[in-house]
This record gives sequence, structure tokens and C-alpha cells, in this order.
Amino acid sequence: MMMPDEITTMLDAGTLFAVNHSAGKDSQAMLIALRRMGVPDSQIVVVHADLGEVEWPGNIEHIRSTMGDVPLIIARARKTFFDMVEHRQMFPSPGQRQCTSDLKRGPIQRELRRYLKANPRFGGRIVNCMGMRAQESPARAKRQPVTRNAGCSVAGREWIDWLPIHDMLHFDVFATILSAGQKPHWAYYAGMTRLSCVFCIMASAADLTTAARLMRDLYRRYVETEKRIGHTLSMSGRSLEEITGVAA
Repeated sequence: MMMPDEITTMLDAGTLFAVNHSAGKDSQAMLIALRRMGVPDSQIVVVHADLGEVEWPGNIEHIRSTMGDVPLIIARARKTFFDMVEHRQMFPSPGQRQCTSDLKRGPIQRELRRYLKANPRFGGRIVNCMGMRAQESPARAKRQPVTRNAGCSVAGREWIDWLPIHDMLHFDVFATILSAGQKPHWAYYAGMTRLSCVFCIMASAADLTTAARLMRDLYRRYVETEKRIGHTLSMSGRSLEEITGVAA
């Protein structure tokens, strides 16, 4: 895996590399890949958006156990997922993903700005690394691996967004993790194919069914919320109970 020239220039300038880590396989493989491309630990910080009760148990512990000796920032939103759903009386959708913007991206950017300001040795330069891969969806395949974030780049701060494993295939993600002597998150061994929120609007029926069986109390809350607000998590319009066949 080759580092783009513009990222190499940032690396040589002593830039901060921020690793967005969900505890999922892609985040884990990305951190391994960055080190193999020559990014030193002295220029790495890991950041995790803590989603509270709607994320998988053990996420932060898994990140800590696989990240090595680098700083970990925990970013938390000022509201919860269910606060957001109750306020809007609907779940997020692919076109209106407040769960991403309000609960993940916004809090992460806020904490990284604080960290960069508190550590002037990085010269106000940051490469924001995200584990999105082209194989995951047509939309992600169209993304440019390296972009300047104009909204976060201001006087005294240069912010570059980078997708280090954009071209990595599914098989290679797990191979990278295993070759580093690590294991992926326990939820994969329990049958999940993705590790986002436990019940994600983008999840397959199989993943929703597995999650319903693993996280019964949380599943019950989602089902009760669907019934109370008259809106389904799934964009198909089918309720979770219809999709999974698991009674709450």
C-alpha cells in the first residue's frame, strides 16, 4: 500500500495523523496500515465517537487493546441517539444521517480541533484518517481518497481528509488484522458483518437479526420506539420485528 505524495509531504512536515476508530475491522486495519506505511506513533492520535448505549459493548476496551501506546480521545455528543430520534419523531435516513453528522463527525472534529490547538508541535496540520473502503458501496467507491477539508481548514490550520485503505478488499482487512497478531471485535465472531451502531439504518436483515438476538434489551427499546413514534428504523418501512422475526 502506497502513501500518496501529498500525504508523504504532510508526514515529513510533522503533521498529526488522527485515526477515526469505531472499533470495527476497517478502523483496526487502517491503524495497522498507517504504521506499516511509516507513520510514527509520535504523530498518531486515535479518536472514537462514543455512542453510549447504541454501540456494541466493549468497543473502547477493544480499541485500547489494539491501538498500542498512542493517545486516545473519546468524543461524545451533547445528545444521545434516542434524544435525536425522539426530538425528530423519526429515525435517521441515508439522506438525513444526523447520527453521523451530529453524533460522530461533529464531536470528533470538535475534539480534534482542541487537541491540535493544545499541541502546537504539529504546526496546525492534521491528516484526518477514515476507514471507508470502495468495496463497501457505490457511493464510497466514488469518494476521492485525499481531499482538503475546506470547512475545517482556517487560518493557522490545514486539515486534510484521507482514506488510507480505500482500495483494500474485505478479505485483506481481516488478513491485515490477523497478520499483526490481533483479533477483530467480538461481534464479528458472533455473526455480525459490520460494526457500527448495534442497530444501524444501513444494516442488512441478517445483521439486524443477529443484533436482535445478541442485544435483547436494546432491541426491545428500538421496537418500542418504532411503535410509539410510528416510524421504522429500516427504510423499507418494515418494522424490526417483521425483518428479524424476533419478538420484542
